[in-house]
Amino acid sequence: MADTVVGATPDPHASGSGDDPSRRDFIHIASGAAAAGAVAGVAWPLVDQMNPAADTLALATIEFDLSKVAPGQQVVIKWRGKPLFVRNRTPEQIAQAVKDDGANLPDPQADADRVKPGKAEWLVLVGTCTHLGCVPTVGGGEYGGWFCPCHGSHYDTSGRIRKGPAPKNLEVPTYAFLSDTQIKVG
Repeated sequence: MADTVVGATPDPHASGSGDDPSRRDFIHIASGAAAAGAVAGVAWPLVDQMNPAADTLALATIEFDLSKVAPGQQVVIKWRGKPLFVRNRTPEQIAQAVKDDGANLPDPQADADRVKPGKAEWLVLVGTCTHLGCVPTVGGGEYGGWFCPCHGSHYDTSGRIRKGPAPKNLEVPTYAFLSDTQIKVG
């Protein structure tokens, strides 16, 4: 039998003691981690179901062969349910756009900021007017770019708003050149 000293305080770290603070800390941490894991196990499927489906993601990007577009021409392709203007600008159209960089523009933006470096002839735009979403016509208006027949917005050869109710330039989507004749939009 062990000797006990009267008036002595029991050692909290002695084995068999249920009041060990390090043990309680471990139990709290372990049960907190288990609860967090359970919440994550329930929440993750709910969050994951909100991700777009594979067929939707496939429509998010589109590749286009630029060799189909002659200088001075524009093609319209459908991307994310909207028209996408791909225009092969002539040297004259590029020169006019660069000259107009210093004009009093409602939404100032240099032509060089709207095209890829070294590829100024290729202008890629979302083909919806920034006023109410109509589709502008190419080559119309007072600035040789696009004209929106719905409410009279005029865009220049860089797709910048020059006149009319539209508040912003035609949007330049995210795109990259895959080769000299191939682009990927989105």
